[in-house]
Amino acid sequence: MKTIDAQEVQARLEAGEKLNIIDVRESDEVEEGKIPEAEHIPLGLVEFRMNELDKDKEYFIVCHAGGRSARAVQFLESQGFNVTNISGGMLAWEGETE
Repeated sequence: MKTIDAQEVQARLEAGEKLNIIDVRESDEVEEGKIPEAEHIPLGLVEFRMNELDKDKEYFIVCHAGGRSARAVQFLESQGFNVTNISGGMLAWEGETE
């Protein structure tokens, strides 16, 4: 499984790079703040909404601490997606949130 740390994601976003970030936390967690560019798809819905994703794009998956995003990455990888787990999750995120 590919991983990237939250600081590297933040640096890439601050440099103007467009990243496809998926936040797999629950709605109440996302309401407390998410990475501005992130799309919210709760872990339990990833299987049902993966048809919204493009296998030609790279996705970065985030959750609270890295566990649920790792499960999402394993599942999406098995379906042929190019996905990377943001290690440490939102606990490690120091950038802006919305």
